Order: sequence, then C-alpha cells, then structure tokens
Amino acid sequence: MMTRANVFVACMRQTTRFLATIIATALVLPMTASAQPQPPVALGQASGFTVLAASLISSVPTSEIIGNVGLSPATGSEITGLTQGEVDGFMYTVDASGPAGSVIAAELLTAAKGDLTIAYNDAASRTPVPVGDFLNPGVGNIGGMTLVPGLYRFTSTASITGSDVTLSGNATDVWIFQIESDLVVANGIQVILAGGALADNIFWQVGTSATLGTNCVFKGTILADQSISLNTGATVEGRLQASIGAVTLDASIVTTPGTLSSIDESYVAIPQMFTLHQNYPNPFNPSTQISFDLAIQSHVSIAVFDILGQEVATLVDREMEVGNHHTTWDASQHPSGIYFVRMSADNFTASRKLALLK
Repeated sequence: MMTRANVFVACMRQTTRFLATIIATALVLPMTASAQPQPPVALGQASGFTVLAASLISSVPTSEIIGNVGLSPATGSEITGLTQGEVDGFMYTVDASGPAGSVIAAELLTAAKGDLTIAYNDAASRTPVPVGDFLNPGVGNIGGMTLVPGLYRFTSTASITGSDVTLSGNATDVWIFQIESDLVVANGIQVILAGGALADNIFWQVGTSATLGTNCVFKGTILADQSISLNTGATVEGRLQASIGAVTLDASIVTTPGTLSSIDESYVAIPQMFTLHQNYPNPFNPSTQISFDLAIQSHVSIAVFDILGQEVATLVDREMEVGNHHTTWDASQHPSGIYFVRMSADNFTASRKLALLK
C-alpha cells in the first residue's frame, strides 16, 4: 500500500518527465510564438521603383531589373554600367546626363525619395516593441530558423548564415525586420517563403547598409539608410531602396514583387502609357476635373472646344514631367451644352466628351 509520501514522489516524477518532454520538443520545433499582426509598410511613390538610390546605381554587366529604376539627388551620370536593355521598365533621372533611354523626372523622384523616408521611419518605429522570440532571434543570426509573421528587432547586425531561413505564413501576413545596423546575407543563402507568404509583405528596415552574398536568393523590400550591395549572381524578389547611399549590382536579378504572378495594381505609381481619363464629374456644373497620365516628360497641350469646334479654354500648355496629373475646368462663364477636351503630348492625342448642365 502506497503512503502519501510515495504518491507525492510518483506525481513529482511524472511532472518532471512531462516538463522534460515539453522542453525537448520546443528545442526542435520552429518558432511558433505569435505576435500582433502588422499592416504592410506604405511605400507611396517609392512603390513604383524596384531600385531607388541617392548617390549611385552601378552594375557589373549583365544585370536584369524587372521594374523601374530611379536615382536622386545624384545626377543621371551616376547610373553606371546599367543599360536600358537590362531594365524592363524606365530609368528615371534628375537631369539629361543619364544612360541612353533614361527619362527626366526630378519632381517624381523627389516625391518618391520623400515617401521612402516616410516608409523607413514607419518601419523603424513600429510597435509593440519586440520581446522574447522576436527580439534578436537566433542571437542575430536567423539562418536555419522558421519565422512566423510579426515584428522582429535586431539591436545590432542581422545575419542569415549557415542555413536558409523560412518565412511561413499566408498571403496577407506581414513581416517587418527592424535592424539597428547592417544586414548580411551569406553566399548561397535563400530566403524561403512557405504557406503562401508574399515577398510584397516583407520589409527589412536596415539602419546602415545591406550586403547580399554571391548567388543568394532574397525576398522582400530593403529600406536601407545608407547603401545596398549585391554580390555576383544575387537574386532578389523585392525592392532595393537606399535613402542616402548607393545600390550596386553584379550580374544580379531584381524583380518587383508580384511581377511574375499577380501584381497589386494599387502599387503601379508610374504610368506606362499616355492616357486622358474621362472627366469627373460628368455631367457637371460648373466645374470638372480632368486627369491625365504622362509616360515620359513632354510638352502638354490641353484645350476645351465647343460643339462647333471653337476653342473656348486653354487648360494646359507647358512642359510637364512623367506622372499622374490633373487640371480643372471652371465652366461657370459658359452655357450648358456638349464640349470636348483634347490633349496632345509627344505623339499622343486624345479627346473626351464633356456635358455641362446648368
């Protein structure tokens, strides 16, 4: 017959075995702690650039960029080794010294760089402040780990070495990595997405500079305070955006997230063609807004004509930069009726019918 003391000892032994099993299991499972869900970082006009830098964009041929390239405030001459044939998009510069085929768009680039600063600060200030498994995971080296969605913070350098890292979640999950200093990815390392995770929802905020090793495969948008360097053969599905420094490539491939699958049209910030949109509202009284898109810098003429073909108003007649624009026609001094707005820019012309009802 067991005494109370014997029963107590037996219970303690069972409890010890149970705790030991839990601890042993935890050591071999991927990180499963949960974090407060994060919304994506809003990139604004910067979302339209696959590569965006401040001082230099250089390439050791032959690299391939699926998307747009922008450099500001450095002059276009600081885009070196990169040709239009290597860019499936546009190269935007602040002046006429860029490579052949580049487009002058100083205002657009200023806006994009401003939005990059906003996005960087947003990512850097996200809360709640990471603790536990989300603070310095892997003691700064996340190679070999499987990371659930959430906000991670590194108080020094973040590295991916030794083994690949897996980001496991669904298509709406977001990962944000706050990195105090550098991001270093070793040669041949891959960032693997599992469970439907999307590169467009992964953001690496880097306090100084990022270096991606030879033949590595990387996912997500890098928002670096200083510079981003890709070694030979590095491949990125994401964006490379450097606030004050350079982006350097070496026979690298960089693809805008979603380009090879289904791209979110809300991220298309730079027009790919000339367009004159239908005015809104229409019919209207007494004013209406007329929106239009310019694929390249052009002299733009927009005028309004009455039903007899007589010009009644000149709305635009000047050189304008690439981008989305709008103008307003105040028809308070004109009678009700049908009018036409006509736009000319470069080799493009288009007209829309306007209905003024008073």
